[in-house]
Amino acid sequence: MLIDLKIKNYALIEKLEMNPSPVLNIITGETGAGKSIMLGAIGLLLGNRADTKLLFKQDEKCVIEGVFDISSYNLQELFSKEDLDFDNQCILRREISPSGKSRAFVNDTPVTLDVIRKIGENLMDIHSQHDTLQLGDTSYQLNILDIYAGNTAAMGNTTFDIYAGNLSYLRNYNESYRQYKKLESDYKKLTDQLAQAQKEHDYHAFLLSELEEVGLQEAEQEELENELKQLENAEDIKLKLTNAVQSLTESEFNITSALKDTAYTISQLAQFSAKYEELRNRTESCMIELNDIAAELEDAERNTEANPERTLEVQERLNVIYTLQRKHQVQTIAELLEIQRELESKVGSVLNLDTAIANTEKAMKKAEQDVLEKAAILSERRRASFGTFEEELYKLLAELGMPNARIVIQHNEVAPSATGTDDISILFSANKGAQPQTLIKAASGGEFSRLMLSIKYMLADKTALPTIVFDEIDTGISGEVAVKVGKMMQQMAQKHQIIAISHLPQIAAQGNAHYFVYKHDTEDRTISRVKKLNDEERVNEIAHMIAGANPSANAYQSAKELLSL
Repeated sequence: MLIDLKIKNYALIEKLEMNPSPVLNIITGETGAGKSIMLGAIGLLLGNRADTKLLFKQDEKCVIEGVFDISSYNLQELFSKEDLDFDNQCILRREISPSGKSRAFVNDTPVTLDVIRKIGENLMDIHSQHDTLQLGDTSYQLNILDIYAGNTAAMGNTTFDIYAGNLSYLRNYNESYRQYKKLESDYKKLTDQLAQAQKEHDYHAFLLSELEEVGLQEAEQEELENELKQLENAEDIKLKLTNAVQSLTESEFNITSALKDTAYTISQLAQFSAKYEELRNRTESCMIELNDIAAELEDAERNTEANPERTLEVQERLNVIYTLQRKHQVQTIAELLEIQRELESKVGSVLNLDTAIANTEKAMKKAEQDVLEKAAILSERRRASFGTFEEELYKLLAELGMPNARIVIQHNEVAPSATGTDDISILFSANKGAQPQTLIKAASGGEFSRLMLSIKYMLADKTALPTIVFDEIDTGISGEVAVKVGKMMQQMAQKHQIIAISHLPQIAAQGNAHYFVYKHDTEDRTISRVKKLNDEERVNEIAHMIAGANPSANAYQSAKELLSL
């Protein structure tokens, strides 16, 4: 419910403030006085695009602010989704600077236009004669029937639960349908992956088999390369080892004999100084080390033999390794082993995909069955409401001057979609004997207005509607029908705040609060202003609406009679 509306520096409005009644508010005024300008300002508040050409003063910013009571709108989930703090009172604000920069706020928190639009459409529902054309849209008609059947509850263009703690029938179906579509999408992705994997599977399997057959060991390349060097140089190595052993132990002047003699000579000096004893010990240690070296050289020499067969074997093994490295464009066995692990994963993934596809397909079929079952319940509830909807709407239209109107709901079953398995079209004829047709073909502007008003009236008791704004929805009616339209608005307003811009005195007289929009001329320009009328001023305004600029005594009397109704 709109509690307070402030408009500053917008079009012809320098400054305006309204505190609407919680029930029926009537706005009247002469043509061009600014009634449509007020709606334009409200549109900005609800997220419409801004235009700096509409600034009252081009060097000042425009500010439009609305304070709403949202305690009964169940918007906590929406606020949470948009990361906004929820309070029972909500403030929407738009600011447009002279430079053209636009800013939007919800409870003083900066938000995008999309966010203020989402929240705003839950707070105000604006209907003009042009806007009622949405009634010709079949998806809008289906939403109306769902609200009427109790499948969901509507707030502007959104839906929310009508069962405390439970999902509505439509939302329950929607959740199942979304789950089904997700599984369907997952299934397609997996099958596409499998098709691609199968194209590459044989090649990957061949590469993997090639690596597995070789049986690579991480350190073997370095070991083989060292062994090959020794095998290829075996004769030269053996000769040099033999010479080394001879130099140490076998030649006439071998080193070990010389060291032995040296140690003996130094030992004869030990009696003269402890230093000589130490030198003798060190010499003997060198002799022992050289003997060990000689023994190892002899072993190496005995074990070094030319082995053509082993040489060929090592060469062939290394050639296999080098070939694999060139093929996979790497330089180490460690890299080849990593490629082998990757190939194992890719080859194994095909088997894993088969399992995943089977599981997803099973879940998808189960979800599809759930969707069909819930769609059947939803469809049954819709069809069960057709008769009462047609009858109730016919009675209301008859009261509004359309006694020959016919309403027929055409229904076709279709494949499951986000709204179920029903294709709904409301057919209409205004004249006796005329075959009902789609609303676009059969209904005039005035008939559309009365249809929309009747439908809003029917839905008023079934859901928590936001503040409803009717912009001259009474076009094309007069007399007694206008009185009935006013009474319908008054009855709707007992549960929902209504703001009605009207040119009919019969409707203006029904308001709980009456606002008059007028032009005020200053020295340099015309300003649009709004005034809340007291009882006497209401009589004057309604008399002017009846008889024009100079109302007669009869017009004043008629105005009083209308107000007394």
